[in-house]
Amino acid sequence: MDVHTLLWLLFAGVISIMFLVDLWVFRHSHEIAFREALGWTLLWVLLAAGFGGAVWFYLGSTKALEFVTGYLIEESLSVDNLFVFIMIFSYFGVSKAQQPKILKWGIIGALVMRGIFIVAGIGLIERFHWIIYLFGAVLVYTGVKMAFGKEGKIEPEKNLLVRLFRKLLPVTRRTWGDKFFVRRGGKLAATPLLLTLLVVESSDLLFAVDSIPAVLAVSRDPLIVYSSNVFAIMGLRSLYYLLANVMEMFAHLKLGVSCILSFVGAKMLLTDLVEIPLHFSLGVIVGVLVISVLSSLLFAGKGKKRARV
Repeated sequence: MDVHTLLWLLFAGVISIMFLVDLWVFRHSHEIAFREALGWTLLWVLLAAGFGGAVWFYLGSTKALEFVTGYLIEESLSVDNLFVFIMIFSYFGVSKAQQPKILKWGIIGALVMRGIFIVAGIGLIERFHWIIYLFGAVLVYTGVKMAFGKEGKIEPEKNLLVRLFRKLLPVTRRTWGDKFFVRRGGKLAATPLLLTLLVVESSDLLFAVDSIPAVLAVSRDPLIVYSSNVFAIMGLRSLYYLLANVMEMFAHLKLGVSCILSFVGAKMLLTDLVEIPLHFSLGVIVGVLVISVLSSLLFAGKGKKRARV
């Protein structure tokens, strides 16, 4: 059996088993406590590390470095996206007990969309080499905009998907437990939770426009690109509950992510002129993340001292 096929089967087996376990554990809507979120986050990090080890064993150190770099890029972008999820849940008034179900279906949708984007992205780069310059320019622009642009507001009523959905199906004013649909007067109606899910999915579609080109700058191997994305995304829900109450402490993370996007975009733009070693790229990404987190924690600590004074 080809080693790539073996790793695809290993990857599919691990994700399938964990998905079934997830469905059983979270079959009832409940608020995820900090300790539970920490346990799940560590489990997903260990699973990603284990799969990275398998990649190193079967495909060598270069592919393993590609996997780790892609995973860190996707993980850093995912953490930044948590800010958006917090604003979406706050806007719709979604309780903490209802949020896991929305995040679960949001993650399932993200896995499908990322797969489509990855296949399309790799195909475009292989057929039209100039596309890589377009991807690079998009990443640099996004990084600069993220660093110097104003904080965006969540306005679901202006979301095209939400507006189209409202024309197709009536929406209740209040939630009904964790249900997406209810029957009122014999007619089917959607609940605000379904609208929340639509906004989350459309937001992730925009996130994928940044994250997929960023990972494609590291590797063109579908196994490496998709597996690094999936391991980062699958741990997103537990990471959300782990960091939701302390997100204000990571004030400089967005600047760090913008630097990473700009660096990866510049790497794509220079792909035919300068070959930037993979270990150097990994070092830059890790260094930027460490500096942004440490500076954020230092800034948060000074802010708390000022508040007490």
